[in-house]
Order: sequence, then C-alpha cells, then structure tokens
Amino acid sequence: MARKITFDAPVEHRPNTEAGQEVRTSVTRPLMGLERPSRPSGALSAISRSLDGLSEKAKRADDIEQKLVQGLVVIEIDTSLVDASIVPDRMELSAEQNEEFRETIRENGQQSPILVRPKPDAEGRYEVAFGHRRLRAARELGIKVRAVVKKLSDQELVVAQGQENSSRTDLTFIERARFAARLEERGFSRDVVMSALSVDKAALSRLVALATRMPASLVEAIGPAPGFGRVRWVELAELLDAAGGLDKANRHIEAPEFKLLHSDQRFLSLYNSLRAKAEPRQAETILSSDGQTIGEFRRSGRKLLLAFDNKAVPEFGDFVRDKLESLYAEFQSTRSRSR
Repeated sequence: MARKITFDAPVEHRPNTEAGQEVRTSVTRPLMGLERPSRPSGALSAISRSLDGLSEKAKRADDIEQKLVQGLVVIEIDTSLVDASIVPDRMELSAEQNEEFRETIRENGQQSPILVRPKPDAEGRYEVAFGHRRLRAARELGIKVRAVVKKLSDQELVVAQGQENSSRTDLTFIERARFAARLEERGFSRDVVMSALSVDKAALSRLVALATRMPASLVEAIGPAPGFGRVRWVELAELLDAAGGLDKANRHIEAPEFKLLHSDQRFLSLYNSLRAKAEPRQAETILSSDGQTIGEFRRSGRKLLLAFDNKAVPEFGDFVRDKLESLYAEFQSTRSRSR
C-alpha cells in the first residue's frame, strides 16, 4: 500500500477573500495517496455524466490547491527567479493553446496562485510544484506571478505536482507515463510515484513499461497526443518493434509536412504510416535474346523470387535448379578474387 505523505496545512473554514465565498476544507489531509472520488449514482444521461465529471475534476483540483496554500501568504515573484520542477511532467502546448491561455490571464488576471518552494541549492530562487502554465503565461506577459512559497522536500514537491495534475485529469497518457518513468529514474520509491499519480502498482508498471519502450525522440516529435490512450500507444510501440519500424518512423517524423500537424494528427499520421503495408514491387520480366519471355524476378521483403514459365520454356527451370550449386561456387570464387 502506498505510503501516505501529507503537508502541515491547517484545517479550517475560512473565507475566500478573492472570490467572496467561504472555502470549505476537509478534515482529511491532502495528498493521501490513492484516495478516489466516489461516482454519483442514478440513471443520468451520458452528457450529464460527462459534464458532472468535468465539474467534479475541476473542483477536486481546486480543493487540493486550496488545501496546500491555505493559511499561507500569497506574494508576487519575478518570473525570472522561478525554475521548473525537478521532474518535468508536461510536454509543450501548441502555439495556439499557449496563446489562448496567455490571453485568458491577460484579460482576467491570475485567479489562483501557483505553489513554489525555495530552491534548495540556490538562495533567492524557487521551483514550481504546480502552476507551470500560469508561470509561463506571466513570463510571456512580462508580469510577476502570484505564488505561495512553501518549504517542501523533493518527495512532497513531486507528490503535490502529480496529484494536482491527476485531480484535473490534465496530463495525457504519454505525459503520465513519462512522468512516472522520470520519477523512478531519479530514485523516488514506487510508493511515492504511486501517490503522485494516484495509481496502483499494476497501473504504474504499465506506465513505466510503455515510457521506457518508446524512444524519447519519437515521443517529443509526436507531442502529448491528448486524443490517444494506452491501447493506441502500445500498438504504436509494437509497430516500432517490427522489422524496419523504427527506421521508417524516424524518416516519417522528419518530413516537413509532419511537423505542421497538431499533436493528435502527428500520432495518427505516424501510426497509419507504420500500419500501411508496402506496395508490392512490380515483377521484372526476363527476356531471351530473341525477345521471348523466359520468366520473372520479384522482390518480396528480404527475398528475391525467380519464376519460370513452364509453358513457354519447358524444363528450363529444372535446368537452372541443377546448375545452382555450380553457379553459387562461381559466385563465391568471384567474390574472393574481388577482395
């Protein structure tokens, strides 16, 4: 069972001075490992369930942030003093998505503070626990970022980072897989990684196995691919493992048109390219000196097939077959002399 990691945040009912509403906090400490929200019961329609689910996920994420920052002072920090987390989790958004998020901050301001810790090895600098996109938007707008500063250990940092994202269901499958693998690479225990991602041992093993199986350069070229989950990524890994699959994939992602696609389109483009069977090559007709068709050559993968027309040249195939041993000896002799 995952080890429970908590922060010493006070538990109370307190007004939210920014929103003008009371914030209701739970007696349960935040980041308690594998807690899952209960699903509403009842005969709801698919659309209602979807909307309720999105609302619940957003509320859970807000609750986690509030528990982590409540009772602490929100300050404004120069973005040049704030560094990324020790373990990156997100892949880059598209230019359009970055612009949309930035304009939301410009028009409405930064509604929620980010959580940072004092950087252990650099006095006066900070590291983000969560709020990377808010930090980037503030940096691009040339404004200070609103933040809560809290002293966190490495374990507390990555658990806060992972659970805030998991609560929003914000990371895509491949981002979660890479985050899990990176945490293990940095020596965090499986209990900590399970708590950060809110998964059990079996799910964690699947995430890490897929992340270590996929070449990092290909994942970076594809991007977060929010439209594709574990099944499709496993299928893509199997296609890469097939003979020549990785070489074909590397050629495909270098094409200029590939780089113009959005992330989901890049995934699908590569996936379909690897699934497509190579077009069979046209047979090469073998003609005699007087123009008569003798047979044909046909290449199939690593094989070269030679076929004779028994009707046009009866018994010629048997004649060639009987000569194969001497032809091979002649071939070897020729190779020896050329060395």
